[in-house]
Amino acid sequence: MVQVTARLTPFGRRLLVDRILVLGWPVASAAAAAGVSRQTAHRWLGRWREEGEPGLCDRSSRPHRCPTQLSSGMEQVVVADRITEREGPHLMAGRLGMPRSTIYAVLARRGLSRLGDLDRSTGIPIRYVRDHPGELVHVDIKKLGRVPDGGGWRINGRAGRDQTQRVGYEFCHSMVDDHSRVAYTEILDGEDAETCAGFMLRAAAWFASYGFRIDAVMTDNAFAYQARSFQTVLDTIGAAHKRTRPYRPKPTAKWNDSTRPSPPAGPTSSPTRPTRNDETPSPDSSTHTIRPDPTAASPDNHP
Repeated sequence: MVQVTARLTPFGRRLLVDRILVLGWPVASAAAAAGVSRQTAHRWLGRWREEGEPGLCDRSSRPHRCPTQLSSGMEQVVVADRITEREGPHLMAGRLGMPRSTIYAVLARRGLSRLGDLDRSTGIPIRYVRDHPGELVHVDIKKLGRVPDGGGWRINGRAGRDQTQRVGYEFCHSMVDDHSRVAYTEILDGEDAETCAGFMLRAAAWFASYGFRIDAVMTDNAFAYQARSFQTVLDTIGAAHKRTRPYRPKPTAKWNDSTRPSPPAGPTSSPTRPTRNDETPSPDSSTHTIRPDPTAASPDNHP
């Protein structure tokens, strides 16, 4: 990412090098014209001589090596303790004899910083993912307000803006593959059915160019995704349509087998009501965890 306070862009660095090598400017003069120090000018000049054009591009500030970073073997010890004990960094620090900041850094790096991401019974991290690319793609729209020429109200203030000026909105249409997390995005002028259908057709063609065959498409219940034109595109590419359930903040959350209530012995004609907390089976009788329904009526908690 380019720093907002950076004096030189890749174009400015190339201009600095050209002034020195092509026009014959002294390094001090070229640096003064670019508004940087002589040391900075020498650094970009050295990168150009060693790497050429790629040397003038921005690069990550991450160090090449971290001598004080925890070894991979010790990280495995931290991960195993997290999965086995399922406790926070404070308690893990006393048990493992490590600073809690080090333990938290390891957990964050391994994607285990939240206990809610671990299965309650096994402690194995839960990540919802499909088996192969194209099995399910997610499609959605993000509505973004345009910024007028000269900046918006954050720069010019609300009192100084033209109240009659209407710049409108842009709509960011995105398709994300559930398995690989590969995304295709277009910024369009609308979110009507025809626009969504055209985006779907182009996105499917782009995915097909990389060998993706779309089996199912998940969208919300917007009118554009229920229109005939959008359904025609899905029929053309041979994809099924899945809609999210309303008022569910996590429509793609997977209910793991280890957290599913144990089925009763023998066949039943209707689902059984989940047991209360005091009726949960002991670990010796079942390896499954029963999640009671918080909305179910009970003598202690009337609905």
